[in-house]
Amino acid sequence: MRLVTGSSPSTYSCQQSLPRMPVPCLRATIRKFMKSIKPLVSQEEYDQFKKEGLEFEQKVAPKLQNFLHLKSWWSQNYVTDWWEKYVYLMNRSPVHINCNYYGLDNFKWKPTTFQCARAGAITHMIMCFKRILEREQLPAMRIRNTISVCMSQYERAFGTTRVPGEEIDELVQAHSSQSKHIIVLRKGIYYKVDMMDKEGQLLSPKAMEGIMEWIIKDADTHQDSETAKAGEHIASLTGLKRADWAKIRQEHLLEGVNKETLEKVEKAAFMVNLETISPEDIEQRSNYMLGGSGSSFWFDKSISLCFFADARYGFNAEHSWADAPVVAHIQEYCMTEEVLGDLYTEDGHCKDVPGVTQSSYKMPTMLIWEVNNQLSIHIERAMTFVTENNSDLDLRVRIHEVYGKGFMKKSKISPDAYVQVALQLAYYKDAKKFALTYEASMTRLYRMGRTETVRSLTPESCAFVKAMVEDNRSDEEKARLLHEAAKVHVQLYKDAMSGRGVDRHMFALYVLSKGFNQESDFLHHALTMPWTLSTSQTPQQQMSSSPRLDYANRDKVCPGGGFGPVSDQGYGISYMFPEDSMLFFHVSSKKSCPLTDSQRMQDNIFQALADMKQLLENVEKSKT
Repeated sequence: MRLVTGSSPSTYSCQQSLPRMPVPCLRATIRKFMKSIKPLVSQEEYDQFKKEGLEFEQKVAPKLQNFLHLKSWWSQNYVTDWWEKYVYLMNRSPVHINCNYYGLDNFKWKPTTFQCARAGAITHMIMCFKRILEREQLPAMRIRNTISVCMSQYERAFGTTRVPGEEIDELVQAHSSQSKHIIVLRKGIYYKVDMMDKEGQLLSPKAMEGIMEWIIKDADTHQDSETAKAGEHIASLTGLKRADWAKIRQEHLLEGVNKETLEKVEKAAFMVNLETISPEDIEQRSNYMLGGSGSSFWFDKSISLCFFADARYGFNAEHSWADAPVVAHIQEYCMTEEVLGDLYTEDGHCKDVPGVTQSSYKMPTMLIWEVNNQLSIHIERAMTFVTENNSDLDLRVRIHEVYGKGFMKKSKISPDAYVQVALQLAYYKDAKKFALTYEASMTRLYRMGRTETVRSLTPESCAFVKAMVEDNRSDEEKARLLHEAAKVHVQLYKDAMSGRGVDRHMFALYVLSKGFNQESDFLHHALTMPWTLSTSQTPQQQMSSSPRLDYANRDKVCPGGGFGPVSDQGYGISYMFPEDSMLFFHVSSKKSCPLTDSQRMQDNIFQALADMKQLLENVEKSKT
C-alpha cells in the first residue's frame, strides 16, 4: 500500500486501492450461525434450525449467493448500501436513544472553568478539522501504521442531516460552501453563527468566545419574548417516530420563515447547545448527552455539541451516516489540542492565534420560528413523548479502577476478549441464563466497509461461565476454559474484521430473498432473534499525535460514551480502556422492563471482573 500511496497518504488516496469486501462461503456462514445459537435454544429448536438451514442451503441460497457475488464485483461493497437503507433509514423508530449515541470529554481534568471559552476553543478546533478534511489533508488512517482503512465515512461528517420521510429517511449533506456556519442554541433560542471572517479566515477561539458570550447575553434579554418562546421546544419533534416527524415537517416547516430557518439548521456544519445546567458527575452528564432535556438536541444532525455551565462538554451523534470511530476521532483531535496546545490563558480565557490578524466578521443572527396552534400541539406532544422516553432510560456509568488491560495482557488474554467473557459471566449472574450478544467490529479494511457483528456468546464462553457459577471445577480447569473462550473470541473478531462474519452476509441474503420473493424460514427466524446484549468497545488513540495515557495523567483520559439498549428486554453496554489500570462501563436498559436493572448489571460486571482476577491470581500462585 505504501508503494501506491506514499509514506504520507492524503485522506482518500487509499480508497481505490482498498479491496472489495468478499462474500463469505455460504456453508461456513450457516455453520458459524448454528454454533452461535447452540447455547441459546433447546435441542428441538436447534434441530428445527438445522433442518431449515439445510433446506435454505440446497434450494433458495444458491441463486441468492450467486447474485451477491455479482454485486460484490460491480458495487463498492456488497452490503453497506443495503445496511444503511434498511437498518437505519427505513427504521421508523425514533432516533432519540434508539439510534443516536453520545461521548464525553475528559474524566476529571478541564482546561478552563469558563463555558464560553471552552465552547469557543472546541468549535474552532472542529472547524479546523472540517477544513483539513475538505482539503484532504487529514492523514489516511492505518492499522499499526501499515494497513490502510476506508475513510469514506468522513465525507459526511459535517453539514449532514437525516431528513425524515414517511417510509424512508434521506441523508442530505450541504455543500461545503453552504455549511460554513453553525447553529448555537441557548435557552430555546437558535442563532446562526458564521464561522468565517470577511477574508475567509476561520474565527479564532478568542473571537468565538466573545460570540458565545454575546449569545448568552442576548438570549437572557430575549428569553421571555413571544418570538423566543415560539420555537423553544421545537427540536423535540426530531425525537418523534420518523413517519410522524416527517408529516409534521411537511405540513409546518417547509414554507415561509420556517423553511428558511430549517434550511439554516439542516445546512449547518454542526450544532452547539450552551446549557444553563451543570450535571454533578459523569453519569448525569451521560444521561443528558444521550437524551437531553427533550428539546436540547436536533437529533437529526450528524453532530451536536453540548457545553455545560461548568465548562464540561460532550457530543450527541446521529448514527446512520457513520459509525462511532469517526466522531471519536474528531473528539480526540479536539481533546489532544486542548492538552498539548496552547489555547487558553492562565485565567482560562481563549488566546489569540499567533500570527493571525482577525478581519471583521458578522455577529450571530437570531433565527425565527413561526408556531401556529396546530404546530404548538405537535411540539407539546413531542416534548411529552421524548421526556417519557428519557424517564424510561436506565443509564449507569462507572469506573473500574481495581485493574485494567495491563493485568489482562499480563495474563496473556486479549483485553477485549477478557471483557466480553466477563460480560457473559455477569449476565448469567444477572438473568440466570445466556443471551444472544452483539459486539460491533469494523470492516473498514474493505472499501466502503462499516461494521460486522461478533457473536460473543460461544459454547466456549458458556463452558467457562458454568464452571465459575457451578464451582465444580479446579481453578486450573477454570483458567483453561477462560483462555479457550478468549482464544475463540479473538478468532471471531478477526473473522468479522476480515469479511468472514455471519450477520452482514445473512442480512444481504435476506434482502435478496425479499427482492426475489423467495421467502426463507431460516433467514427470518435467524434474523429476528433479539440481541439481548448489545456491546461495543469505544475506540481511542486513533491519532499518532495523541499523548500516551498512563496512570500519571489519568484525570485527562476520556471516559468514552454509550448508547441505548437495542432490545427493550436487554442491555446496551459500552466500555473503554483509557489506559492500563482502569476501565469505564456505560450500561443502559429500560426501566419499564422488569427483567433488567443497569445498576445490578454494573454490580455483576464488577463482581465478574473481581472473580476472574482472583481466579488467575490463584492459578499463578499455585505455580510458585
